[in-house]
Amino acid sequence: MNTRNFRIAIVRLSALGDIVNTAVVLQIIRKHYPDATIDWYVEEAFAPILQDHPLISEVIPVPLKRIKKNKSFSLLRETIQNLKSHLPYDQIIDAQGLLKSALVAYFLKGRVHGFDRYSIREKLAACFYDTASRIPYEQNVIKRNVLVITEALKIPYDENDILTKEPLFRIHDKPESLKGNAKAIACVIGASWPSKCYPKEHFAALCSNLPYPCYLIWGSEAERLDAEWIAAHSSNAVVAPKMSLGELVNFIAHCDLVIGNDTGPTHMAWAMNRPSITLFGPTNERMIFPTSTNIGIKSSSPVDILKINRNDFSIRDIDPAMIIQKAKELLS
Repeated sequence: MNTRNFRIAIVRLSALGDIVNTAVVLQIIRKHYPDATIDWYVEEAFAPILQDHPLISEVIPVPLKRIKKNKSFSLLRETIQNLKSHLPYDQIIDAQGLLKSALVAYFLKGRVHGFDRYSIREKLAACFYDTASRIPYEQNVIKRNVLVITEALKIPYDENDILTKEPLFRIHDKPESLKGNAKAIACVIGASWPSKCYPKEHFAALCSNLPYPCYLIWGSEAERLDAEWIAAHSSNAVVAPKMSLGELVNFIAHCDLVIGNDTGPTHMAWAMNRPSITLFGPTNERMIFPTSTNIGIKSSSPVDILKINRNDFSIRDIDPAMIIQKAKELLS
């Protein structure tokens, strides 16, 4: 197939971890469509992580959160006109499966592919697709992301494409804050819900019993205060500097291990081929692609992925000693 003029649009608006876990498809698409145009539509807050990506032709920020926050009909109208103004695509793929992403895809010009109504929570989204894939919602998230895109583009699914991937984002020079260390560990202490957060007291115990400096990754003021508390209660813990998304990717790319909650910065370790331990309470290992160096530790509580219990704080019951043992194995 002559792919030189083939135009592909990926719609994956949010959130950070989902964008990170979808980016593997870029290498797969380029393998089969080396000369195609690949544009990515993303919520503007997350656009910086994709900017200047060597496999993306254009990153198009979509200001949906700003529209909602400001209740701005003029910005909504301008955004719709913007979407309609792009050249037609040969294939548009909604890799998110929400009503908001389906509507973004709908306003673009071209055939739209997405998940069918039995594969998503917001079933109305499927009404906006020309074709759809049935991929069980309970299936591994990364595999779902790859399957909906490979099926749209008629690319054969090969799990080795995921297992043998190159780092998904650019790696730059080692950050100044990590220079001079033989090895370094990143600890991601925050998450989108309180019930997904491993207790700061347990993180302090972890850091105190690990053999290398532990850099505490934070993203909000509340998380910074927690990081300072952990650092004050562990001589081995260091509060990481404030970082942009690009700086955070590069920081994690230079760490020897990442330990953290089920959240975007932790998933970056897998994306950058770095060892990781992801801690799960109300969610489960479907959120990661397990390898010999990327593992999950789950609390004992059951998970209904179709009806997540945000009041499940069982992550607190994970024994720090178990994490310490796995960390030392991965670091050896």
